[in-house]
Amino acid sequence: MKKNKYHIPESGDLFVPMTNDYLFKMILQRNNLVLKELVQDLLHMDKNSIKTISITNPIHLGDTITDKSVILDIEAILNDTSIVNLEMQVINEHDWIERSIYYACTEYQNINKGDSYLCVKPIHQIGILNFTLFDDMPELYSKYMVMNTKNHNVYSDKFQIYVLDLKQIELASEEDKKFRIDKWAKVFKSTKWEELHMLAKDMPIIDEASKTVYELSEENQSRLEMRARQDAIRRANDRIIYEQRLKDSIAEKDASLAEKDASLAEKDARIAELEKQLAELQAK
Repeated sequence: MKKNKYHIPESGDLFVPMTNDYLFKMILQRNNLVLKELVQDLLHMDKNSIKTISITNPIHLGDTITDKSVILDIEAILNDTSIVNLEMQVINEHDWIERSIYYACTEYQNINKGDSYLCVKPIHQIGILNFTLFDDMPELYSKYMVMNTKNHNVYSDKFQIYVLDLKQIELASEEDKKFRIDKWAKVFKSTKWEELHMLAKDMPIIDEASKTVYELSEENQSRLEMRARQDAIRRANDRIIYEQRLKDSIAEKDASLAEKDASLAEKDARIAELEKQLAELQAK
């Protein structure tokens, strides 16, 4: 397999998909430049407007990572003035709305006892999802705030929830394209090196991300953790598929029984009608 001067493969499968949450977190933890540009674009900020951004919940090689022990999200302080919470979620457990609100509310409690409520730092909760929340209103990227339901006056801009739907790249708006949201979505959907290299032609920061991906893929402990997370994701997905098939099977059987019950009821009604007619004939 051909490699470039950074020893990054030109083609072939990535060790794990870019949606692997351990890989997602470690890329942003290892490479502050990638973290800056990603958050800058997701929050529609001007270029170079992020002076500092630091992750406050880092993970370390050798930590035990399981599907139950750790929530692999990113908590970061942005320019010392606001808090950003990012999470990669590939399995639809049908609770993301509640979880995102819970995460945002938890992060919003960021003042010390006795401090003024005016000191509360704004919170930006960003979910990168590999499924669609609202099938009847699909969007690539959406933003939610607390506002008046009649006139849409914003109650506060300190509490914001965003959703990046990796399933809806084709719905990218002009604003999405302006802030490269569609390209970031394609990055996260990547499973091959050539896909990352193609995106890097128009987006140099992806070269930085690719270097970090390669470094992590070459580290034995990181490989173990990424593989463990991928196995956990696969098991969770298999469980959801099995449960859905079981529900579908039960629903199908219930529908079949209901159909048989309806047929029997129809026959019983017909027999009753015939018995009534017979009784009337005998009475004459």
